[in-house]
Amino acid sequence: MALKIGITGGIGSGKSAVCDIFHLLGISVFNSDLEGRKILEDNEEVKKKVAALFGPASFSADGAPDRKYIASQAFTNPEKLKKLNGIIHPAVALQFHNWCREHEQEDYILKEAAVLIESGAYKELDAVILVSAPEALRWARASQRDRITEDEIRKRSRNQMTEKELLPYARYVIVNDESQLLIPQVLELHEQLKKAAQSHSFA
Repeated sequence: MALKIGITGGIGSGKSAVCDIFHLLGISVFNSDLEGRKILEDNEEVKKKVAALFGPASFSADGAPDRKYIASQAFTNPEKLKKLNGIIHPAVALQFHNWCREHEQEDYILKEAAVLIESGAYKELDAVILVSAPEALRWARASQRDRITEDEIRKRSRNQMTEKELLPYARYVIVNDESQLLIPQVLELHEQLKKAAQSHSFA
């Protein structure tokens, strides 16, 4: 049975860059945010619930989700965001459960998620990796990557735990502050996780 390792961090921390390195090492990675997007595109039951929550403007005439509109509604209304997460997260959790069965013979697998702790998903995992970076650097990356304003980043960040709040949940920390190389950190952690999987215990 593969160890289930979560990987999380604040917006712009570089979770995906870290996961890309693990993937190059042959580790299977479940991207929760990507799966959530697919579900919003393909799952008719989910689409009905989202349309009921945010109105018909949530989807175009051909059924494609208007992500910008949904985000503008969700990130300015904590109650609606909570309800949206209540629709999406259980569907993602089911996908992850099925995916784990397909990869159970591996040493360990990774579950990447922006709200791994906030959603409670970490409770089903064996350990959590936190990708750490200073807030100013994270926000600059997010602004450049997503082409969104600082105000939009601030609204999204308000709905996520701070790095200080995430730290107690993390067994491992990878620092992505552009002063420390990522690859050596990932390689070292990869070896630790392989040993943990083989001995069925964490050092």
